Amino acid sequence: MSVRVRFAPSPTGFVHIGSLRTALYNYLFAKGQGGKYILRIEDTDRGRFVEGAIEGMLEALEWAGVIHDEGYKTIGDELQEVGEYGPYIQSKRLKIYEKYIGQLIDQGDAYPCFCSKDRLEKIRNAQKSEGKTPKYDGHCRELKREETEERVDRGEDYVIRLKLPENQEISFEDLVRGSMSFLTEDIDDQVLIKSDGYPTYHFAVVVDDHLMGITHIIRGEEWVTSTPKHIQLYKAFGWEVPQYVHLPNILNKDKKKLSKRQGDVAAGDFRNKGYLPEALINYIALIGWSPEDNQEIFSMEELQDKFNLKRVSKSGGVFDVEKLNWMNNHYIKDCDPERLARLAIPFLEEAGYLKEGQGEQEIAWVIDLMQVLKEYVDYLSQVPEKAEMFFKEETEISEEGMEILKEDHIPKLLEAFGEKVKNAEVIDEAFGKQVFKDLKKETGAKGPKLFKPIRVAVTGETQGPDMGLVMKVLGREKILKRVLGIEKIQ
Repeated sequence: MSVRVRFAPSPTGFVHIGSLRTALYNYLFAKGQGGKYILRIEDTDRGRFVEGAIEGMLEALEWAGVIHDEGYKTIGDELQEVGEYGPYIQSKRLKIYEKYIGQLIDQGDAYPCFCSKDRLEKIRNAQKSEGKTPKYDGHCRELKREETEERVDRGEDYVIRLKLPENQEISFEDLVRGSMSFLTEDIDDQVLIKSDGYPTYHFAVVVDDHLMGITHIIRGEEWVTSTPKHIQLYKAFGWEVPQYVHLPNILNKDKKKLSKRQGDVAAGDFRNKGYLPEALINYIALIGWSPEDNQEIFSMEELQDKFNLKRVSKSGGVFDVEKLNWMNNHYIKDCDPERLARLAIPFLEEAGYLKEGQGEQEIAWVIDLMQVLKEYVDYLSQVPEKAEMFFKEETEISEEGMEILKEDHIPKLLEAFGEKVKNAEVIDEAFGKQVFKDLKKETGAKGPKLFKPIRVAVTGETQGPDMGLVMKVLGREKILKRVLGIEKIQ
């Protein structure tokens, strides 16, 4: 059977980094096996539904390059379904769930429960006080069919629960965690249909996964304890049980589950800060999975080729922002210059350094600017701060720089440099390299006594990027203004 996997998020907000990694692992496994990756929307918890969350989710996944083969896609300005197994959103599948819940009730594998919230709360509190695991006590399990139908007809509120077999062991083989077993006496009779008529996750996910031909269920470790309930449903229907894969959590530095309380956790947070999607994907692929060699930098194609479930860890991996920053800087330095410039422009516009709607000439200038700065930024929202020196009319000089400019040969050196800037046909990298050779011959200054004073005069700093490209980005007018300003200090 061809591999079919799915990512099935709820439209309740942003795409969490943990969710993005789950989607990525499903995607990589499917692509590596020549299978299909499906996106299904699980929106049966209507109280948590967030307007616009589906569109935001699709945008985040598309930005990250984790593109599904089937499911909802944004085509033009509309959400459309692609694939033969729809609907791919649970709120449109209610008739399907009605059919299958009816089958379970007829078989005696599910039953209506009329217990009130107050009664359930009292039971749980009593069990807690006795040191027991809170679970439903089975009060409605053995009600006669006639009685339940009569109470339903009277309009009493009810839910429908799974009727677990008593004193049985439910086992399965997890492709990451190995053999796992649970006793039914430790498991609740799970609610399958809520009082509002909507299915719970536990019921809908099994029906949908079976009908959509899902062969491998790759999801977070928080669903491990739910798996025996799901397997019991597969058995009740007589369906083949898929392969289960439960992924380890992504952790904060304190080894607790990644939480917004300790920083950014949404894919959108990193996009808004100017992380490149390929860097974020490369990094999160390595939190919980390790290649057979020590390779750290992967293209998406390489990840598809090398990813396998056998190398997924059982233990959680720590999200290290410093490591992500290192990786993102690598991708920034390796990025196509024009693409990098276009990605940086919105941050420069937001800082007020550029006006919106840049022409080709301005884009060419930003390309040069980013070639200067790319070594020094971990993410693109740092660009305005690093670029400040190129927009100031005058330089701010450190104490160390001021000491350098007090040396006796500086006035003659800066005067000669200024003349060459004035008379140059063009200020470019070639000029930046040649001017130091010419000044060395004319003034006799060499080494740090030649390079450092000019760098300080032009940039205010004693160290920094290649001066040839810095001069090209600054341009003739700004260089002369800065050099003349320095001369006045003398």
